[in-house]
Amino acid sequence: MSSFRRSLAALFLVSTPVLAQTQSGAPVPQLPPTPAAGDVAPDFTAQVTDSTGKVWPVSLSGNLKGKVVVLAFYPLDRSQGCTIELKKFRDEYSTIFGDGVAVLPVSIDTLASHASWAKDEHFPFAMIADPKSEVATKYGSQGTNPARPYFRRTTFVIGKDGKIAYVDPKFNVNSQDAYDKLAAAVKAAK
Repeated sequence: MSSFRRSLAALFLVSTPVLAQTQSGAPVPQLPPTPAAGDVAPDFTAQVTDSTGKVWPVSLSGNLKGKVVVLAFYPLDRSQGCTIELKKFRDEYSTIFGDGVAVLPVSIDTLASHASWAKDEHFPFAMIADPKSEVATKYGSQGTNPARPYFRRTTFVIGKDGKIAYVDPKFNVNSQDAYDKLAAAVKAAK
């Protein structure tokens, strides 16, 4: 091996750990894999709320069992992209989802934040509050910045059989194609 290659290899080995650290030197958390279409959907129990402020638990193996479920992880309430996405869900609810589908947007925000936002925007669906990232971790959707917790915009359609029917790991809120693919996946899962 030439001295140039050895130097290059040494530089790579020395710099590799730096790439896996934050600016403070703390290691970047490794994300669990995102479940794929065909996988059994990870079970979860979480608290939800809606525009009325009512709070109740949902569970994939409990009151959601046998239903088509859409989990739409998003970064933060009231942020620009999240507002575009959830307003589109609201405005085209019957086209994208239709009857008999449990649409559950999920973020790290609190139940109170969700209820306020849902009331202001007239969202017709309940929203999961996941402040400890328990659901997001099971679905590989938590962000990678430990200084600013958030969720990556990932959308799952879970079929009546409890298996993941569709995954969009980088849902594009500005792409009509993303909503069309989601609608087709929901229809196929019914």
